[in-house]
Amino acid sequence: MAKIKIAHLLHSLGGVDVYLRLLLNNIDTDSFENIVIHGTKDTNVPFLDKNKKNVKEYKISVFREISVINDLKATYQTYQILKKEHPDLLHTHSAKGGMIGRVLGPLLGIKVIYTPHAFSYLSAQNSLKKGVFLSIEKLLVKRSILLLATSNSEKKRAIDEVGFDPKNTIVFNNCIEPISKIDTLTIPKTWPDYYICTVGRPSYQKNIEHMIRVISEVNKELRIHLVIMGVGPVSDQLESVQSLIQELDMTTEVTLLSWTERTDVFNIIKQSKFYISTARYEGMPYSVIESLALSKPCIVTNCDGNRDLIIDGHNGFVISEELMQFKDKILVLLGDDKLLESMSKNSQQTFSDNFSIKKNINQLEAIYRSYN
Repeated sequence: MAKIKIAHLLHSLGGVDVYLRLLLNNIDTDSFENIVIHGTKDTNVPFLDKNKKNVKEYKISVFREISVINDLKATYQTYQILKKEHPDLLHTHSAKGGMIGRVLGPLLGIKVIYTPHAFSYLSAQNSLKKGVFLSIEKLLVKRSILLLATSNSEKKRAIDEVGFDPKNTIVFNNCIEPISKIDTLTIPKTWPDYYICTVGRPSYQKNIEHMIRVISEVNKELRIHLVIMGVGPVSDQLESVQSLIQELDMTTEVTLLSWTERTDVFNIIKQSKFYISTARYEGMPYSVIESLALSKPCIVTNCDGNRDLIIDGHNGFVISEELMQFKDKILVLLGDDKLLESMSKNSQQTFSDNFSIKKNINQLEAIYRSYN
């Protein structure tokens, strides 16, 4: 039987990059052939398949920022690649990949799967911009396109807000490989042993300023250090976060870490008391899944993805963005060792039951086969 050829179209950064690499590392190479179409400046790390062989890749002029010239150029480049490769399926990821792919797929007679990884309009900081982004999403809704959500919350949003047909909307939860080994840190440890942590670039989405204010309130009653991982080149609110840390006199209570090896991230999460997220929106956050795999309870905002992973009172707390509620739950978990131990066990069980890609990859393979 011939292999099903799948072209993946994306700007390969952050969680989208993690998603694709996990997919490629686990999907059956006897049944599927994958190619990757991604940006010229997003990643230089080769994509590898299950057998550690390089996956064919093409680079195009796709960037995070909106640019009429670059976006048209990327669309033409993708058109040429798809004409050459003739894939059976086009799996488009995130806003840019989704936009280009949903235009070209129907033109070329290629079936399209679209995974938003959190809809772009959720990133808008004003109602006008949000309305424009949402209108674009609605404009590109087509019956011939399958929406493959990363969580049940994202599926619900796709149907209720964007207008996708429930019959063409399904879920494949983000999932990861079990973390069986914790390597030693490759970076100097400059923070104390007693700490909580988060992963997320200072940005509107991750709402790190709110987290800083929460920890400031917590430390009025109980001293706890905060380690923030993922401060990279697209941290558009880094200066705001740094200014707030200075303003609240928290320079000795917060550590900002640049992007580092995933093994370092695992090490830091594993040694922490628990994980925290103040995100305004998500698709299905890998850092929370990783925390569950590492037996860490999580205190998170009640947004898409977070609420799919954390059961309030079972493996953490799901709360509103209200500052004092966040503070109270952090103090509860820091002050109750038995509760912390119970939630830690529940976190690992939640991961094992639901979010291991070793168990779940056959679900995605079945989706590809049925849609081909």
